Amino acid sequence: MSALQNIRTLSLIELKAFFENMGDKKFRAIQTYDWIWKLHARSFDDMSNLSKELRAKLAEHFTLPALSVDATQISSDGTLKSRFKTYDGHLIEGVLIPTEKRNTACVSSQVGCSLTCKFCATGKMERKRNLNFDEIYDQVALLNEQSEKVHNKKLTNIVFMGMGEPLLNYKNVLQAIERITANDGLAMSPKRITVSTAGVAKMIRQLGDDKVRFNLALSLHAANDVKRAAIMPINETNTIDSLISALNYFYEQTNNDITLEYILFKDVNDSLKDAEDLVKIYRQIPTHLINVIEYNPIDGAHFIKPDEDTTQRFTDYLVKNRVNVRVRRSRGKDIDAACGQLANKGK
Repeated sequence: MSALQNIRTLSLIELKAFFENMGDKKFRAIQTYDWIWKLHARSFDDMSNLSKELRAKLAEHFTLPALSVDATQISSDGTLKSRFKTYDGHLIEGVLIPTEKRNTACVSSQVGCSLTCKFCATGKMERKRNLNFDEIYDQVALLNEQSEKVHNKKLTNIVFMGMGEPLLNYKNVLQAIERITANDGLAMSPKRITVSTAGVAKMIRQLGDDKVRFNLALSLHAANDVKRAAIMPINETNTIDSLISALNYFYEQTNNDITLEYILFKDVNDSLKDAEDLVKIYRQIPTHLINVIEYNPIDGAHFIKPDEDTTQRFTDYLVKNRVNVRVRRSRGKDIDAACGQLANKGK
């Protein structure tokens, strides 16, 4: 990237100051700001109500490094996966998941991931870098455009469940959500946004301190430390007890919804004893839901999805013990767009 400043790092106040210093009118700053955030301009040339001279002047002083769509695949179930290219040539993936009631964008927060969860394709990739806040914003804006074009309606929900660990890119994720929810941005309700974490206890507490307004999901996937550490190395430094404590603190500070995510693996975490341990955790956290997720196979992993009877017994036990549980069926498996499958394999 050039030494010029990314114009999207400027606040509206700073942009007004820039135009004033150039001897131009302050309302040009508002027009430019709207192009950047509301109208999602991908270049200065897109800003059609600015003069050519003014657009050239902006290009002399700033860059506008927007994401571009590199490839798109559509699943047989209607799920749409897009591979996006960053200004410096990295590739990331985002998914549009349409249902009858909602259109959800699943977005990435990092190029690759450093957590090496054994069941996740992204976890087998090297983490190249964090995504900048405007790159995260671009994903949402582009998926929203696809939603409007293909389904004739805007996004209703956003989940940070794509590539990377959102809480290890804390500042950019929160700044992106601020722009996504701002009235001069995409104006989405924070209650329609869920950030999913593999479990970084310190940063979960930080979310509470920052009084965030969005919801939180914990990828639990095992109900005791030994099993969880075997499939999620992050558990070695973020034990289940530390996560329970952090989640309670988060809820005390924000009163936001907490969901537990639990992928079932055959003969790993799908026994009735595992279900019993999961109930014990559920009762220690003010969580409103456990999502039981079917496993999606990936290259190089030896996990197997349990049969339907085992899944049914597991969930029946949870229901019998007054757990609010939902079995989440995977979408987009045929294009490697389902949970845990994102690895830039699209055409």
